[in-house]
Amino acid sequence: MDNLRRFPAPWVMEEEEECFRVKDANGFSICCVVHRHDLHSWGYQYAGNYLSRDEARRIAKAISRLPELLKRPQY
Repeated sequence: MDNLRRFPAPWVMEEEEECFRVKDANGFSICCVVHRHDLHSWGYQYAGNYLSRDEARRIAKAISRLPELLKRPQY
């Protein structure tokens, strides 16, 4: 049944300049969690609409662990 999975495990998190990208075993990009590293240096109105780098990293890491967390136990 594992060969029927659309996004095969393991999923890995890769850091890019403005985001953290989660990819499956085939290298297909599953999601991208965008962040801003300069939230505290800018006093603009929409600063609260972006994630900090640390928040984005934690979310992307949690997403990359989903296949192992959802793995069915072998009986």
